[in-house]
Amino acid sequence: MRKPLLAVSLVLPLWLSTANAAEFDMRPGLWEISTTSDLLLLAPAIPPDQMQNLRDLAKEYGMEMPQIENGAAISKVCITQEMAKQKTLPNFYQSETGCATKSTTRDGNSYKADFVCESAELKGNGIAEGHLTSAESFSGQTRFTGTAQGAPVNEKADVTGKWMSASCGAVKPM
Repeated sequence: MRKPLLAVSLVLPLWLSTANAAEFDMRPGLWEISTTSDLLLLAPAIPPDQMQNLRDLAKEYGMEMPQIENGAAISKVCITQEMAKQKTLPNFYQSETGCATKSTTRDGNSYKADFVCESAELKGNGIAEGHLTSAESFSGQTRFTGTAQGAPVNEKADVTGKWMSASCGAVKPM
Protein backbone atom coordinates (compact mmCIF):
# COMPACT_ATOMS: atom_id res chain seq x y z
CA MET A 1 0.00 0.00 0.00
CA ARG A 2 2.90 2.40 0.67
CA LYS A 3 4.14 2.15 -2.93
CA PRO A 4 1.03 3.63 -4.62
CA LEU A 5 0.64 6.28 -1.92
CA LEU A 6 4.27 7.35 -2.25
CA ALA A 7 3.83 7.52 -6.03
CA VAL A 8 0.90 9.92 -5.54
CA SER A 9 3.04 12.03 -3.18
CA LEU A 10 5.78 12.29 -5.78
CA VAL A 11 3.87 12.69 -9.04
CA LEU A 12 0.85 14.90 -8.33
CA PRO A 13 2.59 17.79 -6.56
CA LEU A 14 5.20 18.10 -9.29
CA TRP A 15 2.81 18.79 -12.12
CA LEU A 16 0.85 21.20 -9.98
CA SER A 17 3.64 22.94 -8.16
CA THR A 18 5.09 25.10 -10.90
CA ALA A 19 2.15 27.44 -11.14
CA ASN A 20 2.54 31.09 -12.00
CA ALA A 21 0.25 33.86 -10.85
CA ALA A 22 -1.21 36.92 -12.56
CA GLU A 23 0.94 39.49 -10.76
CA PHE A 24 4.28 37.76 -11.40
CA ASP A 25 5.83 35.93 -14.31
CA MET A 26 7.92 33.05 -13.07
CA ARG A 27 11.57 33.61 -13.78
CA PRO A 28 12.72 31.22 -16.51
CA GLY A 29 15.48 28.78 -15.70
CA LEU A 30 16.20 26.07 -13.17
CA TRP A 31 13.83 25.72 -10.23
CA GLU A 32 14.13 23.51 -7.17
CA ILE A 33 10.82 22.02 -6.03
CA SER A 34 10.51 20.57 -2.55
CA THR A 35 7.50 18.43 -1.64
CA THR A 36 6.97 17.33 1.96
CA SER A 37 4.41 14.88 3.28
CA ASP A 38 3.99 12.31 6.02
CA LEU A 39 4.23 9.55 3.39
CA LEU A 40 7.65 10.70 2.31
CA LEU A 41 8.87 10.09 5.87
CA LEU A 42 8.27 6.39 5.13
CA ALA A 43 10.69 6.34 2.17
CA PRO A 44 13.68 5.02 4.15
CA ALA A 45 11.62 1.95 5.15
CA ILE A 46 10.86 1.01 1.54
CA PRO A 47 12.87 -2.05 0.45
CA PRO A 48 15.38 -1.38 -2.36
CA ASP A 49 13.46 -3.48 -4.92
CA GLN A 50 10.25 -1.52 -4.28
CA MET A 51 12.18 1.76 -4.47
CA GLN A 52 13.48 0.66 -7.86
CA ASN A 53 9.87 0.00 -8.91
CA LEU A 54 9.05 3.58 -7.89
CA ARG A 55 11.97 4.89 -9.94
CA ASP A 56 10.69 2.88 -12.90
CA LEU A 57 7.18 4.28 -12.36
CA ALA A 58 8.53 7.83 -12.29
CA LYS A 59 10.33 7.19 -15.59
CA GLU A 60 7.06 5.94 -17.09
CA TYR A 61 5.66 9.40 -16.31
CA GLY A 62 8.66 11.04 -17.95
CA MET A 63 10.42 12.18 -14.80
CA GLU A 64 13.41 11.25 -12.71
CA MET A 65 12.82 10.08 -9.16
CA PRO A 66 13.48 13.05 -6.89
CA GLN A 67 16.01 12.94 -4.10
CA ILE A 68 14.18 12.02 -0.86
CA GLU A 69 15.55 13.18 2.49
CA ASN A 70 13.89 13.79 5.85
CA GLY A 71 10.34 13.54 4.50
CA ALA A 72 11.00 15.80 1.50
CA ALA A 73 11.24 14.99 -2.19
CA ILE A 74 13.52 17.49 -3.92
CA SER A 75 13.55 17.79 -7.68
CA LYS A 76 14.79 20.17 -10.33
CA VAL A 77 12.44 21.60 -12.98
CA CYS A 78 13.34 23.65 -16.06
CA ILE A 79 10.96 26.52 -16.85
CA THR A 80 11.38 27.96 -20.36
CA GLN A 81 10.72 31.59 -21.30
CA GLU A 82 7.47 30.50 -23.01
CA MET A 83 6.32 28.59 -19.93
CA ALA A 84 7.12 31.55 -17.68
CA LYS A 85 4.94 33.86 -19.80
CA GLN A 86 1.87 31.60 -19.59
CA LYS A 87 -0.95 32.93 -17.47
CA THR A 88 -2.39 29.47 -16.83
CA LEU A 89 -1.28 26.54 -14.73
CA PRO A 90 1.06 24.26 -16.68
CA ASN A 91 -0.36 20.82 -17.42
CA PHE A 92 2.74 18.87 -16.39
CA TYR A 93 2.17 15.11 -16.22
CA GLN A 94 -1.61 15.41 -16.46
CA SER A 95 -2.00 13.24 -19.53
CA GLU A 96 0.55 10.72 -18.23
CA THR A 97 -1.20 10.36 -14.88
CA GLY A 98 -4.73 10.39 -16.30
CA CYS A 99 -5.50 13.65 -14.52
CA ALA A 100 -7.07 16.84 -15.84
CA THR A 101 -7.68 20.29 -14.37
CA LYS A 102 -11.39 20.95 -13.83
CA SER A 103 -11.13 24.60 -12.86
CA THR A 104 -8.46 27.15 -12.12
CA THR A 105 -8.92 30.40 -10.23
CA ARG A 106 -6.50 33.17 -9.46
CA ASP A 107 -6.68 36.13 -7.08
CA GLY A 108 -3.61 38.33 -7.33
CA ASN A 109 -0.67 36.03 -6.70
CA SER A 110 -2.75 33.22 -5.19
CA TYR A 111 -3.93 30.28 -7.27
CA LYS A 112 -6.26 27.34 -6.84
CA ALA A 113 -6.81 24.43 -9.21
CA ASP A 114 -9.23 21.53 -8.89
CA PHE A 115 -8.28 18.34 -10.69
CA VAL A 116 -9.74 14.91 -11.35
CA CYS A 117 -7.84 11.69 -12.09
CA GLU A 118 -9.52 8.89 -14.03
CA SER A 119 -6.91 6.33 -15.07
CA ALA A 120 -6.72 2.63 -14.29
CA GLU A 121 -4.03 3.32 -11.67
CA LEU A 122 -5.16 6.66 -10.25
CA LYS A 123 -8.77 7.69 -9.56
CA GLY A 124 -9.99 10.57 -7.46
CA ASN A 125 -10.14 14.31 -6.96
CA GLY A 126 -7.69 16.85 -5.72
CA ILE A 127 -6.94 20.48 -5.21
CA ALA A 128 -3.76 22.53 -5.49
CA GLU A 129 -3.51 25.90 -3.78
CA GLY A 130 -0.63 28.25 -3.39
CA HIS A 131 0.91 31.66 -3.58
CA LEU A 132 3.66 32.99 -5.80
CA THR A 133 5.62 35.16 -3.36
CA SER A 134 7.90 36.60 -6.05
CA ALA A 135 9.08 35.80 -9.56
CA GLU A 136 11.58 33.47 -7.85
CA SER A 137 9.56 31.61 -5.20
CA PHE A 138 6.21 30.03 -4.41
CA SER A 139 4.61 27.86 -1.75
CA GLY A 140 1.46 25.82 -1.69
CA GLN A 141 -0.30 22.61 -0.86
CA THR A 142 -1.94 19.77 -2.74
CA ARG A 143 -4.60 17.41 -1.46
CA PHE A 144 -5.83 14.24 -3.16
CA THR A 145 -8.58 11.79 -2.21
CA GLY A 146 -9.25 8.63 -4.20
CA THR A 147 -7.40 5.42 -5.02
CA ALA A 148 -3.92 4.65 -6.33
CA GLN A 149 -3.59 1.18 -7.84
CA GLY A 150 -6.74 0.24 -5.93
CA ALA A 151 -5.46 1.41 -2.53
CA PRO A 152 -7.39 4.21 -0.76
CA VAL A 153 -5.56 7.54 -0.71
CA ASN A 154 -6.17 10.67 1.36
CA GLU A 155 -2.93 12.56 0.95
CA LYS A 156 -1.74 16.12 1.61
CA ALA A 157 1.60 17.54 0.55
CA ASP A 158 3.27 20.90 1.08
CA VAL A 159 5.14 22.25 -1.93
CA THR A 160 7.72 25.03 -2.21
CA GLY A 161 9.68 26.23 -5.18
CA LYS A 162 12.64 28.50 -5.58
CA TRP A 163 14.50 29.74 -8.63
CA MET A 164 18.08 28.49 -8.77
CA SER A 165 19.70 29.62 -12.02
CA ALA A 166 18.99 31.13 -15.44
CA SER A 167 20.54 28.03 -17.01
CA CYS A 168 18.79 24.68 -16.73
CA GLY A 169 21.99 22.79 -17.48
CA ALA A 170 21.17 19.13 -18.17
CA VAL A 171 17.59 19.44 -16.84
CA LYS A 172 15.19 19.32 -19.81
CA PRO A 173 11.99 21.40 -19.94
CA MET A 174 8.86 19.46 -19.09
